[in-house]
Amino acid sequence: MRKIALASITALAFISSSAVANDLVKKATDANLKPIPSKIEELNKLIDPKGEITPAKLELGKKLYFDPRLSKSNLISCNTCHNLALGGADTVSAAIGHKWTANPHHLNSPTVYNAVFNKAQFWDGRSPHLADQAQGPIQAGPEMAAPKELVEKRVNSIPAYVEEFQAAYGKDVKVTFEKIADTIALFEHTLVTPSRYDEFLEGKADALTKEEQDGLSLFIDKGCVSCHNDIAVGGSMQPFQVVNKYKFADVGDFKGDANGMVRTPTLRNIAETAPYFHNGQVWTLEEAVKTMGSVQLGIDINDKEAASIATFLKALTGKKPEVVYPVLPASTYDTPKPDAM
Repeated sequence: MRKIALASITALAFISSSAVANDLVKKATDANLKPIPSKIEELNKLIDPKGEITPAKLELGKKLYFDPRLSKSNLISCNTCHNLALGGADTVSAAIGHKWTANPHHLNSPTVYNAVFNKAQFWDGRSPHLADQAQGPIQAGPEMAAPKELVEKRVNSIPAYVEEFQAAYGKDVKVTFEKIADTIALFEHTLVTPSRYDEFLEGKADALTKEEQDGLSLFIDKGCVSCHNDIAVGGSMQPFQVVNKYKFADVGDFKGDANGMVRTPTLRNIAETAPYFHNGQVWTLEEAVKTMGSVQLGIDINDKEAASIATFLKALTGKKPEVVYPVLPASTYDTPKPDAM
């Protein structure tokens, strides 16, 4: 009799916790929080709507992403600032580029993971998509500092690369700077990281712990979802310093776009991408949460609340796609020499 009673209590507790979880899923859905789809067909519609990604393009894009010869010095690759082993970022407050130059606006490198879900790219949102974004850092003086013509000459001087472009795009393909950037972007499209949070939103009630669910509920109640929503849990253009001034606003001269709007960072894998904010001045999630409460929402978030929200944010750490570091094709006598000076 006692065993039956205990079993009944356990069953009721499970039903109760499932009901609470279902209510929270509805609350999250109503707040415009969306999961990365677990079904491959649905995910592919999001990351590859035109059906452009093929194994050949994917492998070629990966090689180009890791190839430092796309920089003037032959030392800096896309992976330098968007390190796939470090949450897709670089763990320093301001990006370091050509000639050991810090970003002149003291801008922090955003993560490349899940960037495909952003509504716009760069902190000021000036690029509409990854293919356009990929062109910027390669050419920028403080970053990779390589003019279009140099990049084209480097890649076209390597027969193995030309053959791979032909295998991926057809024999008549012209290996232009734009085609190189497009191919890198196709690889970046696949860098998505589903997490337990996504499983929870898709109905798996025990995918998040009670503490993580409490943090999610508080995240919604406090109004964090007004900017951090949709699949990226961020990624759209929003006003910054809405209520109060950000205490590190004077570090760097970044003011947003022409309208003062700033691209909201994704919160996916946020526990791996410190330091935080556009100028990388905050190093803990709890401080970042309290800062956003003051600056954006005009509310005081206490230590206990900040810790609870941070507990939820850590559950946004996702499973990374397996990326095997590629062996790059050798340069030739015709490959333009590096210039690190």
